[in-house]
Amino acid sequence: MPTSPTPTLVAGVHCSAHQLRILVCDAATGTPLRQGRAAYAEGASTTPGAWLRAFGEAAAGGLLDGVAAIAVAAQNHGAVPLDAQGVILGHPLPDEDPSASGAAADLVDALGGPAAWTAATGAVPGSSSAIAQLRRFARFEPEAVTRIATVLLPHDWVTWQLLGCPPDPVTDRADASTTGYYATTGEWREDLMHLAIGRVPRTPIVLPPGAAAGRTPEGILVAPGTGAEAALALGADLADGDVVVALGTTGVAFAVHPVPLADPAGVVGSYADATGRHLPLVRTLNAARVLRGTASMLGVDAEEFDRIALECTPGASGLVLLPYLEGEHIPDLPHAAGTLTGLRRESMTPPALARAGVEGMLCGISDALDALRDRDVAVERLILIGPGARSAAVAGIAPALFGVPTAVPPAALAGRFVARGAARQAAWALFGVLPGWSADIDTFIEADEDELALGDAVRAQYREVRNRLHPGAVTPPRETAETGGRHRRD
Repeated sequence: MPTSPTPTLVAGVHCSAHQLRILVCDAATGTPLRQGRAAYAEGASTTPGAWLRAFGEAAAGGLLDGVAAIAVAAQNHGAVPLDAQGVILGHPLPDEDPSASGAAADLVDALGGPAAWTAATGAVPGSSSAIAQLRRFARFEPEAVTRIATVLLPHDWVTWQLLGCPPDPVTDRADASTTGYYATTGEWREDLMHLAIGRVPRTPIVLPPGAAAGRTPEGILVAPGTGAEAALALGADLADGDVVVALGTTGVAFAVHPVPLADPAGVVGSYADATGRHLPLVRTLNAARVLRGTASMLGVDAEEFDRIALECTPGASGLVLLPYLEGEHIPDLPHAAGTLTGLRRESMTPPALARAGVEGMLCGISDALDALRDRDVAVERLILIGPGARSAAVAGIAPALFGVPTAVPPAALAGRFVARGAARQAAWALFGVLPGWSADIDTFIEADEDELALGDAVRAQYREVRNRLHPGAVTPPRETAETGGRHRRD
């Protein structure tokens, strides 16, 4: 009996905020064949040495045996400064650490405001960006800054280690575009690096999509790697009109787009993707924390919270939660607090409060989607991922409130998207063409006309409260003004 040919194997590495995952796939089809995971030691999530130790643990037991190519995707936040001998001088800050926000604000002012930054780099630097963290480092470690020879991003550093620490580190255009010192025209902005720290260390060579970076000492081909969002777009095989909404503690919405976008207000960041296209992205400050906070107020666990939220009718009997628990980026209300309004006897129930928490969080995400639409990004289908997407109430309410077909992939599938995207990039470097892997997302829920009408009413109720309490904070997006709030394919 003839035997099936042995598949060519590729591996993708996802160096996330909490663990490192290695996914080995069939290079031709993208089928996952095996994986390994290892968590970082407590408090070591931003320590490069911890990433390397976790890689060794995840790859134990011959996980990479037979692998022909590998690529690394990592959290694209912060910077890893190295001295001339490759010794690490400083660690990236955790994504939720706001201590570089003052440095980011200083940089925004120094260049002339948000419009100047979006014209130069496509995005306004925030506290998690490499340039802001370098600025903070220069402020508190001025002697160490004089010894910086090279600055790498997290995925660059892991890739550099896999390659045996060659003299010329590499990166890709997607991750380079997140630094705050890479131009929209595709070159490093040494003047912005000098603005941040008063000198210009060496930056990695930016490899084009599909290129190979070299080989490991064991002979495995290494692709350039990329940032987490760009890898997720590859792993989920995003098409025009697809938008990923990641509901972590904070929220992120992004899509692929054929051309770079210019948003002088800086609400939509215009980044590069890993294929030669672009990745417009919007961040909100409040997502799953709203669900957790509301459940805590009610004294219930996540399962009971979902149950009672779905028990309540749409609109929560007029109860509206503006979910600005930590201020908000969209709308720009950095010092705002959350607001609960519409208290009447019929709305003073646990189900109404639970429903208001879910609807408020989703309406906040809808504001982010409107910001994408207002920059001419098509929003035709949504893919919900992250801890907040695991809520049955979120999954049940989102299609009607967002007004477009919505998928919530199983957590096991969604959790592999970034590593799968890295593996797909590795196969691209190996074969010379980007393989057409299926994303395996086959269930999109589309609300019916009655549900869409109720979703419109919920958003209208939310907008009325938001605009009354924060007048002028939001300019109505063009599509909202034209369609009355409903966003769906006709």
